[in-house]
Amino acid sequence: MALFLGATSSASASASSASESSSESGSLATRKMPYPKSDIKVNLNNHYNSKVYTSGSSLTGNVTITTKRHVRFDSIQVVLIGSTKTNFEGMNVPQEVTHTFLKMVMPIPESAYPVPRVLETDRTYNIPFHFVIPQQLTINACNHTRLSDQLQDHHLIPPPSVGGWQRDDMAPRMARVEYTIKARVLREDELGGTKTRIMEATQTIQVLPASVEEPPLNVAAKNKLYTMTKTKTLRRSILSTKLGRLTAEAVQPGAAVLSSDARRTVSHPTALIKLTFEPESSSSSSSSSSSSLSSSSSSSSSSHIPNPPQITSVTGKITAHTFFSSGTINSFPNLGEWNIPFVADRRGQFFTSTALPAISFAEQPTWTTPSTRIARRDSGYCGSDDGESDAASDKAKSKRAAKSRSTKERWTSSPTATPTRTKYQTTLSIPISLPTDRKTFVPTFHSCIASRVYSLQLSIAVSVRGSTNTITLSLPLQVAIEGGGPAATHAADGGDGAVVGSSPDGPPSFEEAAADEHLRPRVLQVPSQGDRDRGFVSGGSTGLLGPGLAVAAGGDELPEYGAPGYRRRLD
Repeated sequence: MALFLGATSSASASASSASESSSESGSLATRKMPYPKSDIKVNLNNHYNSKVYTSGSSLTGNVTITTKRHVRFDSIQVVLIGSTKTNFEGMNVPQEVTHTFLKMVMPIPESAYPVPRVLETDRTYNIPFHFVIPQQLTINACNHTRLSDQLQDHHLIPPPSVGGWQRDDMAPRMARVEYTIKARVLREDELGGTKTRIMEATQTIQVLPASVEEPPLNVAAKNKLYTMTKTKTLRRSILSTKLGRLTAEAVQPGAAVLSSDARRTVSHPTALIKLTFEPESSSSSSSSSSSSLSSSSSSSSSSHIPNPPQITSVTGKITAHTFFSSGTINSFPNLGEWNIPFVADRRGQFFTSTALPAISFAEQPTWTTPSTRIARRDSGYCGSDDGESDAASDKAKSKRAAKSRSTKERWTSSPTATPTRTKYQTTLSIPISLPTDRKTFVPTFHSCIASRVYSLQLSIAVSVRGSTNTITLSLPLQVAIEGGGPAATHAADGGDGAVVGSSPDGPPSFEEAAADEHLRPRVLQVPSQGDRDRGFVSGGSTGLLGPGLAVAAGGDELPEYGAPGYRRRLD
């Protein structure tokens, strides 16, 4: 199939338009340019400014070239390029770094070029193209020095478009991720063979690759970005006595899964926060009760234990953290130290916050009091031999048992000698709803020179004895994009913010993925000397498995783990 289709001449149309303009302008003289500008355009089928593409989306269209004079060329190139750009403004020299992670070239056969390779005047040439946005990058996209294989897996996932959205995506202008279709007309120099771009056209698209929910992060206690546990002492005022301690503990919520165009939340996460309140009067009452051995004093001190605090409000906000660097990012920037002194790479960090919708409770959470009684237990230790049978030893053992029982009864029956720690506990279930109507939330990603993560700040205001205190936690929150299946990707093609669906040439099926995994090349390695020594037996066998070791051969049943003769297979 010929890729270049010559169109009819447009001389008559231009002449008619020229005559109309001359008749309207009258005495106005028009000057013809000595070298008329040629025209090259990238036409993407069913494309509009708010259209969003995802993994497996098909990009089809054509490139039209119209020249006003004869142009000699050597080749035409149509490519889909994905690149990350970071720039730093300094007092000395501004620095801009570009990392190209994706470059897909549309093949054009040699037989499709005209002979001779000259673009004729007033003729239109059409070059069709077809690209599919990949779900995974090639290994050459990240060949830098890394600290972990997990980080490399993140670097091989296509990042989303950052910057250029109609709605604010909370990204700085110092970090950009762009997907562009470029069409170039190239000509090689006769002497050096250097290719020169004669004509070039670009078409930028917005891409949100599909992503999966990642496992919870291993947040260290000294992490500067996230605070999973926090304890605060409650007081009426700065100079007043302590009312108690309030401890808030949380776990990482699930991922917020957005639709393929990031305009709708598919899965709303829920934050679970466990609150524990320890009144200060409980400890003071136990110390005062130890000095007086009367039950009346104990009852009077327990009356001073304050009621559990009342939760007055819960507010939240989401902070988008954008990390960018002039060199390779060798660790997860949200889990370690980002601003490391005395490094050659220039690094930057930008964060901005947006408030969450109002969080309200239908009713006040219920506090429970799981009292913990400190009771002395018998250790069960006996120093006598099991073989002793004489009467003296039996009498000594019975005396020790009676003493142990009397001691246990004193500890469990005496109210003055049994300290009780009063605690109040409750759990808050807070639904999280992202304001997708005001902001564009690009998914969480980590690339070679830029990263985007989110943190969820929850502030809980409590009131106890007329005083109001606030405790704040900062939790990691992952934002993901739902997978591009047929039901999701073939959404309205002409509606605002619709997503291009995947074509038959899109993602493979589960059967194909299973076949690829079965045919995946394995790496065989020679076992170590210790494994070879353990494999040999004294009977003179030269194999790695001796006659006394179980082998899964001649039957469908495998030996049980830890059974005699069991041996783990060495991969």
